[in-house]
Amino acid sequence: MKISTEMLKGVLEGIVLQIISEGETYGYEITKNLNDHGFEDVVEGTVYTILMRLEKHQLVTVEKKKSSLGPARKFYQLNDTGQQRLTLFWKHWTFLTAQMNHLKEDHHV
Repeated sequence: MKISTEMLKGVLEGIVLQIISEGETYGYEITKNLNDHGFEDVVEGTVYTILMRLEKHQLVTVEKKKSSLGPARKFYQLNDTGQQRLTLFWKHWTFLTAQMNHLKEDHHV
């Protein structure tokens, strides 16, 4: 299903935080994970922009590691601040989806 870019922008950072929370990972793996879970329109450039923002806001720990397939890769892990942001994201998501479902039920959509 094609999701509007604006709607996706609002949740993509939280989704990336969730993926990183599952274990150390790098940009291409995150993009592949998103694509494998139905977010086919998300490209590496979008993911790398989010990763740079997460790094800037100190929500992740970053470690460069050598790769046998080419240049060193940046691996990302969620730190405590990132975990707090992820927890807040899910609280907001739960509230928002509950309100949307109530609205949908009230209007018999």
